Amino acid sequence: MGAGESRLTVLGSCGAWPEPGRACAGFLLAHNGFRVVLDLGYGAASRLFSHGRLPDAVVVTHEHPDHCADVSALGRAWHYTTQAETPTARLPLHCTPGTLRRLEAMEPRPHPATLFDVHDLGEPAEVGPFRLTSYALPHHQPNFGVRLSAPGLTVAYTGDTGPSPLLAELGREADLFICDATLRTPPPEGEPRYLMTAAEAGRWAAEAGAHRLLLTHFWPGTNRAAAAEEARAEFGGEVLVADEDLVLEL
Repeated sequence: MGAGESRLTVLGSCGAWPEPGRACAGFLLAHNGFRVVLDLGYGAASRLFSHGRLPDAVVVTHEHPDHCADVSALGRAWHYTTQAETPTARLPLHCTPGTLRRLEAMEPRPHPATLFDVHDLGEPAEVGPFRLTSYALPHHQPNFGVRLSAPGLTVAYTGDTGPSPLLAELGREADLFICDATLRTPPPEGEPRYLMTAAEAGRWAAEAGAHRLLLTHFWPGTNRAAAAEEARAEFGGEVLVADEDLVLEL
C-alpha cells in the first residue's frame, strides 16, 4: 500500500455468532500506511492476520464478545511478536471500561493493561492520522459509534445501535458509513430499540448525507441481497454489503 492510499477491509460481517466460513464484526481501515482495526469479534483475528502486519491501533465499540473476543488473540500475537522485541511496546486500544474487564477474564496473564495502551472511547482522540469522535448510541451495553476523520477522508461506524438522531451527526457526509443492519423486521411499536434493520440504516445514511453505505452485522441466515434492496429503497447513494475479505478503496 503506497502513501496516500486508503482502503477498508472487511474482516467479519456477522452479528451474534459467525456463519460457517464467516466471522463476527471486524474492519481494518488503512490510510497513508497507518492501520486501525474497528472491532474484532469471533473469528476476525485470523482474517486480520492474513492481511499483513499487526495494526497500529484498535477501536472496540462495545464489550459484546461478537465485537471484542478476538482482541484477546491480537493481544497474544502482540505479546509474542512485537513485545518479544520491544518489551515496553503497547498497542493503543480505544474502548469502554467493560471491554478491558472482558479481556482480563479471558486471559489475565499477561494482563491486557500490559499489552494495550488503553484509552476511554468516550473521549475524543488522535489515532494516527485520524481524529476520533465518538457518539453514545442505544444498545444493550454501552456502545459508541465512531467517526474517524483525516484530511480528505471520513469513515463512520455505528457499532451496534438502535435508531437515534445522533446517527445523522455520526455519518454526516462521510465517505463511507458502516451501519448496523441486524434485524430482518423492526420490533413491535413501543419496544426499546437497540438494533436496526437495513431499511433504517439506509434512512439514516440518507439523513446524514453519506456518500456510500456499507451494511454489516447481519443476523446469521439473513438474505443479504434482500437487505441491500431494502436499504437502496431509502438511500440514493451506493449501498454495499459487508462480506469477509471485501476490500473497498476509499
